[in-house]
Amino acid sequence: MQYQATTPEDYISQIPEERKEAFQKLRETVQKNLPKGFEEGIQYKMIGFYVPHSRYPDGYHCDPKEPLPFVSLASQKNFIALYHSGLYSFTELYDWFVAQYPKYCKYKLDMGKSCVRFKRMDDIPYELIGELCQKVTVNDWIERYEKVIKKK
Repeated sequence: MQYQATTPEDYISQIPEERKEAFQKLRETVQKNLPKGFEEGIQYKMIGFYVPHSRYPDGYHCDPKEPLPFVSLASQKNFIALYHSGLYSFTELYDWFVAQYPKYCKYKLDMGKSCVRFKRMDDIPYELIGELCQKVTVNDWIERYEKVIKKK
C-alpha cells in the first residue's frame, strides 16, 4: 500500500486503524534508539530515517537528490515492514538479529534482505528493534555504504 503523505504524522493518519498503535510504537522505538545524526521524514512513500545532505552531501547513489536512507517503516497490504539497511550490509548484525529474534517472538522470523515483516501486531519485538537501532551510528553507516554499497 502506498500513501500520499508529506509528513510522518500524515502517513500514520492514513494507515488502517487496527495498525496505528503498533506502528506508532514501532516509530517511537526507532526514534528513541537511533544514534544522533539521522533525520526522519517521508522517503520513497514511507517513513524514513536517513543521513541528511547536510551530513552526507553526496546523497544516495541511485538518486543523489535523495538523502542516504537507513531505516524505513511502511504499512503494507498484509504487514508492517521495517527496512533496516544495516541488516543488509553488516553480516554480523544480520547474524545477531536472526539469532536474537526467537528470544523475543513466538512466531517465525519473516525477513527479506533488509525487510522484516510483522503480520501480527502483538508480536513486534520493540525491545529487540531498539537494540538493533542502537548498533549502527551515522559514521558507521556512511563508512559501510561507501565501502560496500556505493562502489557496486
